[in-house]
Amino acid sequence: MVIKQSEQIRKEVGKVLMGKEEVIEKVLMAIYAGGHILLEDTPGVGKTTLALGFSRALGMDYKRIQFTPDTMPSDIIGYTLPGQGKDEVVYRPGAVHTNLFLGDEINRTSPKTQSALLEAMEEGNVTVDGVTYLLPKPFICIATQNPVGMSGTQPLPEAQLDRFMIRLSIGYPSTEDQIRILDEKRNQNTMDEVQAVVTRDMVLEVQNYLSTIRMTQPVLRYMTVLCERTREDAGVELGVSPRGIIALSRMARAKALLGERDYVVPEDVRAVFQDVCAHRVILRPQARMEGRTVRELLDSIMETTEVPEMPGKKR
Repeated sequence: MVIKQSEQIRKEVGKVLMGKEEVIEKVLMAIYAGGHILLEDTPGVGKTTLALGFSRALGMDYKRIQFTPDTMPSDIIGYTLPGQGKDEVVYRPGAVHTNLFLGDEINRTSPKTQSALLEAMEEGNVTVDGVTYLLPKPFICIATQNPVGMSGTQPLPEAQLDRFMIRLSIGYPSTEDQIRILDEKRNQNTMDEVQAVVTRDMVLEVQNYLSTIRMTQPVLRYMTVLCERTREDAGVELGVSPRGIIALSRMARAKALLGERDYVVPEDVRAVFQDVCAHRVILRPQARMEGRTVRELLDSIMETTEVPEMPGKKR
């Protein structure tokens, strides 16, 4: 049932983001894994469209904030106002009180405003004036950012990057897909065609089921060694954190789920290793000057780390 629903979700989102099946699948995997997604790419390639398409296909409430230099933390987490009675206060919820929150161009706002999302992303609640308010479940943050160095951008703090389960890049469409996009936009608003395939409760069920997918000790060790080696390289200033290893395990389980298996194989880990870990690794200045890149480092780690053999299993 999950496989059939997943195929339908990908088909619905594919109506508005053509030719990007791999990106759509990885975003769906991160949602199943209960994680947050960072989309880093140039303007106009469909980052916002992707988030809105998923909100419709998953039957989720959706809110969006366009981050600017004057966006305030209260816009995100809410604020309190004096009530009518003595010592009474009224809480006005912010934009994160939703199922799917889109933070558009998150690296155009101040670090203070960016950090307002940290508690919501990690704990599923916000604290305003000493009072904690729970967020709806599921709560998924999809944030977009333009490449660092473009006018008006600034790097996200490492602590916030670590809270995103994956970082993806959509990229430009192919020539044929671009022609299809132009033809669709000429005739109608394709977003109106996206239909809800599941409900938020069904998404929660999948998220809970994910923990039952088995991961053997050899696979656990393999995954841990891959991440530990990012900390041991002399050219690395900051390696993958324990939170990153947990994210990798959940994404690997989601990959196994879409592969119609109730157990994880090393190929599942390898398939998502770059997406989970690349934004968590920071190279030293000397390594960057030498032309090294994080993705080349992660590729090298995968190539030189022994892959455990799995006992023969049939699907």
